[in-house]
Amino acid sequence: MTLHWKLVVDCADAPALADFWAAALEYEVEDPGPLIAELLVTDRIGPEAVAEHRGRRVFRGYAAIRHPEDPYDEASGVGHGRRLLFQEVPEPKSGKNRLHIDVHGGPGGLGALVTRLEELGAVRVREVDHGPAGHWWVMRDPQGNEFCAT
Repeated sequence: MTLHWKLVVDCADAPALADFWAAALEYEVEDPGPLIAELLVTDRIGPEAVAEHRGRRVFRGYAAIRHPEDPYDEASGVGHGRRLLFQEVPEPKSGKNRLHIDVHGGPGGLGALVTRLEELGAVRVREVDHGPAGHWWVMRDPQGNEFCAT
């Protein structure tokens, strides 16, 4: 039996980073609004656990995105497939990521991909050329996390 998993990314502003990565990967930002409403009404969480982002209720310090074709729980908004969770942490990023995302280009190739990612707020760091193995760009998302555009 395979196990379910999600990639968790520590960050400074979870909703903002979820917005970036949802746009970059063409994923959907999960909407926990119905779950939050239920938890508030039943006193399982207090208002201090909730924030607002772009007119929606979100869990303070957390946001997630999911692949638009994967199943999800309509009551909670939680995806059951390919999913990234962003969680706010108090300490700043202090070094190179030991795990990163590779974003593969589609129509238009690498140049179009890099341009689109820059328009969303990513920054080019350096180009890597491995001859016959190809080349790619090391980039940073708006909160400084490294990833590769290939």
